[in-house]
Amino acid sequence: MSEPPAVILITGGLGFIGLELAKTLVTGGYRVVLFDNLSPQIHGAIPQVQNPLFDRPNIHVVRGSINDHDTLEPLLQKVSAVVHLAAETGTGQSMYQIAHYNQINTQGTAVLLDILANKPHSVKKVVLASSRSIYGEGAYKNLQTGSLEFPPARSQEALFAHQWEPVGTTGQPLQAVATPEDTPPRPASIYAATKYAQEDLVRIACGSLGIGYTVLRFQNVYGNGQSLNNPYTGILSIFSTRIRKGLMLPIFEDGKETRDFVHVRDVVSAIRLSLESDRANGQTFNVGSGIPTSVFDVARLLVRALKGTSEIRTTGQYRLGDIRHCYADLTRIRERLGFQPEVSLEQGIDEFAGWVLTQTLPEDRLEQANRELIERKLMG
Repeated sequence: MSEPPAVILITGGLGFIGLELAKTLVTGGYRVVLFDNLSPQIHGAIPQVQNPLFDRPNIHVVRGSINDHDTLEPLLQKVSAVVHLAAETGTGQSMYQIAHYNQINTQGTAVLLDILANKPHSVKKVVLASSRSIYGEGAYKNLQTGSLEFPPARSQEALFAHQWEPVGTTGQPLQAVATPEDTPPRPASIYAATKYAQEDLVRIACGSLGIGYTVLRFQNVYGNGQSLNNPYTGILSIFSTRIRKGLMLPIFEDGKETRDFVHVRDVVSAIRLSLESDRANGQTFNVGSGIPTSVFDVARLLVRALKGTSEIRTTGQYRLGDIRHCYADLTRIRERLGFQPEVSLEQGIDEFAGWVLTQTLPEDRLEQANRELIERKLMG
């Protein structure tokens, strides 16, 4: 193992992943700088950010935009590593806020790397939070030939006809399998395209500058502390609010679409392993549970955990840019870093539900968010 870096800058550090990571790092003897713009979409119109971590002498909080060169530059002179979490994350919203998503995700990463290329700094490693969305539909097995296929994004015509499952090149049935890191990228949303652009920027810039880097492709991250205000992303947060209000839970398509839900503590474990191991340098890793769960089933688990009475209803509606299935092949990160997810979905949802019930009940803005998509012909 390499000597652990002494000071870590976490961009997007006041999000739930950043705070959970900071708690783990300071407990392990690191000093941490949390850099965040306190976006109203995530933190509310009047941000209420309170955490016992902020009272610790080895935590420093800086408010600023990832595009703010002058604020970032002095921070990069004092830290040994950067965990780059700052990003806009709504798949549907990205399809009509194209310039904004590009400005924050792509250009913000470019600003960070531009400083590293042109100004004095002490950074020896960059860990990028990327996304499973860059795979698009990911990997499938052709049930007739047994071969692997990587289908393109489902067309609007297929979705309108309720043909939910991807099919093979000549219409053969396909079965989703664990998606490995060498799957050809096929971003199906602007958000996914910006995450893939981030990967290329980090790989090329850090490679040329001699800075160690690791790309982590997160699956659907959830856990205590995640934003309950954002109606564009985070299905557990969105549904928890509706369950507490006794509202119906609308499930897109037929409810059988699957996601790989990974607990924030397991994500933090993968980030720390990437920071501390030379075997992570120059590598791209999936980070997930490796287990697909249908959206209907996760809604059912959440209703039970919150002791709610909400009806779960499949609507047949769909969003352009959504994928049908994708779950992580964890072979590479297990073999290289010894990563093993430890929090089961049932345990994680029970913990999440207990935390949610301690929080102020937020406004339900799901219908507003869906109306925006419908008006832009991005949802049917």
